[in-house]
Amino acid sequence: MYTADDVFVSSTAMPTSSIAGAVKTFSVLDYFVFCTLMLTSGAIGVYFAFFAKQKQNTTKEYLMGGKNMGLFPITMSLVASYISGVSLLGVPAEIYTFGTQYGVIIIAEVMVCVLSAYAFMPVFYKLQLFSSFEYLQMRYDNSVRLFLSVLYCLMTILYTPLIIYIPSLAFSQVSGINLYVVAVATCAICIFYTSLGGLKAVVWSDTVQSFAMILGVIAVTVLGTMDVGGVGVVLERATTSNRIEIFNLDPNPLVRHTFWTVVIGNFFMWLSHIAANQAILQRCLALPTIGKARSALISLSIGISTFVVFSVYSGLVIYAKYHDCDPVYTKAIRKVDQILPFTVMDLSNSVPGFPGIFIAGVFSAALSSMSTMLNSMSGVILQDFIRPCWGKRPLSEMAASTIMKVIVVLIGSLCVVMVLIVDRLGAIIQVSRTLSGITAGASLGIFVLGMTVPWLNAKGVLWGGISSIFVAGWVALGSQTALRSGTLRFENKPLSVDGCLYDFPSTNETLNFTPVEDAFWVFRISYLYLTVIGFTTLLVVAFFVTLATGPNDISKMNPDLFSPLVQGLFPKKQLPEDGNAEIKLLHKKAEAGETME
Repeated sequence: MYTADDVFVSSTAMPTSSIAGAVKTFSVLDYFVFCTLMLTSGAIGVYFAFFAKQKQNTTKEYLMGGKNMGLFPITMSLVASYISGVSLLGVPAEIYTFGTQYGVIIIAEVMVCVLSAYAFMPVFYKLQLFSSFEYLQMRYDNSVRLFLSVLYCLMTILYTPLIIYIPSLAFSQVSGINLYVVAVATCAICIFYTSLGGLKAVVWSDTVQSFAMILGVIAVTVLGTMDVGGVGVVLERATTSNRIEIFNLDPNPLVRHTFWTVVIGNFFMWLSHIAANQAILQRCLALPTIGKARSALISLSIGISTFVVFSVYSGLVIYAKYHDCDPVYTKAIRKVDQILPFTVMDLSNSVPGFPGIFIAGVFSAALSSMSTMLNSMSGVILQDFIRPCWGKRPLSEMAASTIMKVIVVLIGSLCVVMVLIVDRLGAIIQVSRTLSGITAGASLGIFVLGMTVPWLNAKGVLWGGISSIFVAGWVALGSQTALRSGTLRFENKPLSVDGCLYDFPSTNETLNFTPVEDAFWVFRISYLYLTVIGFTTLLVVAFFVTLATGPNDISKMNPDLFSPLVQGLFPKKQLPEDGNAEIKLLHKKAEAGETME
């Protein structure tokens, strides 16, 4: 076993079998299983576009599924959207490399789901919005709405290629097909059924795909455990290498992963993704009652927790299997993010068709996340940009539906092109969290503070949001630059190549990294705190700008725009006899670009 002091290794005295013997590829059965699931997703889109009784030719149908969908498919869709290819492959790779501390993310995500269900979802559900950013028009003004809408679209375009890249990398690993060819084919399927079938196609495809994900993850853990000799062996090897780490209570924010950085950082990150997320909002509003919407979010927390447990354990299983022959160092795989599909292929002799099921599951995770983002963005662009600029003549439902389908095709095609950039980035979990963290603080602050602090005004949160983007972006760019230049490097858990049964090229590359902390201290702050940094920046700036420009008069504000947590702050007043009429008036004003007061 190598430690951090054993920096370089060689391949001398290794058995003479070729490295090619360590890499296996798809069989005919695997291709059949994989293609069957992909074609099923496409068929679902065709069904809802051409054969379902209710066609996807209205905004309500295309974005909200007619608002009468069942709890089960919506819950499965929420879970499937959460389990992106980034998570499915990235979390086990994280555990393999750095240990189990990341697993306490469960605590943060359960708290976020419960808080969102009872504190924030009731606001959106009462207003019945097609776009979450319409709320910003009602609460603040048009400038805040446009600011966050543009940010959402920009970051979705930047983040979606990560989702495409991961399964393409996995499939390229097991098939030998060029990564970019795979990426184009993946996106073509997703764009096809998303543009045709709307939210119903996305939700039901997610439901089918979620079973492939679950089956694949369970199969990896079970077969991997049997292969290494049982749970006891897995835990013994993980303990020996110091990979079992849960309660590292070091309060130092410069440590990459501690109990505090993972729980606090992910609490703020996932609060921004769930409490004020267009994709989550669409699915919850597709349910007929607020009770079912809450149940969906609580069920999401259970699904997330189950997935994280399996992912953490599968990372330990992978380490137990390769504890004495790291496939990244030996060049059996190109990047650590490929280690899970590599393990699947290594176990492929046990169950025929198993690699096909697993890789189909990885693709399913990516397709569900990508389709969710494309469907959500089409609604945001229509409601926040096209309708307000359309003029006085109303946009017909048929025209709106066609526009959204064209948007899905255009944005999806752009994301394919951007996969070229993703291949040059580092560890996928850190890259994805860093990218999301740049805008998450601003988004979280504007939405959540808007629902809980009625005195904050539009100028305050706008300037706070701009400041948040600059500060978080500066920290993120600085940390990524430091990682690329080598002035910042994290210590990994011990790895070894002592037991390899195949030859691999001699190299001077590092097997076990010693920490390097030469970068400016701000750039060494844990990447999980990016959202916290952005949120804090917005809060401080918004507070002082609001004080300077005059806080809102709470007596003139509509209580429906605020969380049940702060309803008691409002003075009792006579509500209009027709509450729905007041909400309809809010919608009309929002579409016209008028400030809500």
